[in-house]
Amino acid sequence: MDLKLRGRRALVTGSTAGIGRAIAASFAREGAIVIVNGRQQSSVDKAVAELQAATGGDLVGFAGDLGTAASADEIARRHPDVEILVNNLAIFEPKPFEDIPDADWVRFFEVNVLSGIRLSRLYLPAMKRANWGRIIFISSESALQIPAEMIHYGMTKTAQIAVARGLAESVAGTGITVNSILPRRWRRS
Repeated sequence: MDLKLRGRRALVTGSTAGIGRAIAASFAREGAIVIVNGRQQSSVDKAVAELQAATGGDLVGFAGDLGTAASADEIARRHPDVEILVNNLAIFEPKPFEDIPDADWVRFFEVNVLSGIRLSRLYLPAMKRANWGRIIFISSESALQIPAEMIHYGMTKTAQIAVARGLAESVAGTGITVNSILPRRWRRS
């Protein structure tokens, strides 16, 4: 299938494993230039090499914690021409509600929500100038069915949906789309 991505520059945050890696592979197979992101240089290098071998695609890496403003600014400086932004970066941890300290709530919000807000804010002006862009938030069914063991995670996924919906309204009528995807947690049957 030709999704018309050949030559488009795509950033997939948190893409050295899991859903992010699968998205990066799909974009590479479609001919997009893909920026693979992870926190550790070794995992980024490994993912880029393996994805290039598997897809024959054009991939580059960026090692940095995009849950921080400094890393968001740095990736936007190094790769200012992102046309497709997939906000996939997220952390999770099962923990009883009464055991979740304020610091965890702040950390989860910073990584899972603010990372996507910052990057969207950094890349949106160029998308507006080009009148074309795609911003995708990888949320979760946990945004709607909050897991009792991960209330702090579920809260961040609900916030992502709110941000994506508001941002979509703000670019209505342009060539930019903003969407949320809510994958289901995999369960054995």
